[in-house]
Amino acid sequence: MVAGIGPGNPRFLTMEVKDAIENFEKVVAFGRVSNSLGHIRKDFIRIEKIAHIDKLLEEYEDILILASGDPCFYGIVEYLKRENIKIEKILPGLSSFQYMMAKLGITWQGANFLSLHGRKGKLESVKDYKLSIILTDKDNTPSRISKSLYEMGVKGRIYVGFNLSYEDERIIKAEIGKKIDDITPLAVVVIENEMD
Repeated sequence: MVAGIGPGNPRFLTMEVKDAIENFEKVVAFGRVSNSLGHIRKDFIRIEKIAHIDKLLEEYEDILILASGDPCFYGIVEYLKRENIKIEKILPGLSSFQYMMAKLGITWQGANFLSLHGRKGKLESVKDYKLSIILTDKDNTPSRISKSLYEMGVKGRIYVGFNLSYEDERIIKAEIGKKIDDITPLAVVVIENEMD
């Protein structure tokens, strides 16, 4: 089974996911996820790389795999299906982008979604949408995205959410092209493109 834990803070767990965490015999989690849920249980099987899941599935028959955000939104489900790993059930979680949009008070239907988190995405697609939502990583930082969009001639606002849902959460608003302090490598970037 695969379950999404939401943006990070345990307050955003669904009751169904919390019950699964408490009741499954073997629960697999990445470091950040297991750290934030340590008050629920202490015996997580911690992994650092997604490829380690294959070995665990050979060792254990029935495990719960925890993923940050929602596992179906640029998440672990995509990897498991690509590796032909059977998923018995998926429990959804609140995505970091949903959390961010609620914080901003911006509706997101019709938005362009782009993950640059360990992926090669086409940042140029932002030019074709009034609203784009982008997931970042250590190489594709909010500062780099802001600069690249400015060089492409995109004008408008950029919002960046760092450590969303945690006590040290920061949401920054700037004009596209302005330097942004990259507080953490993982962030949600929202682009409001001033299209003609």
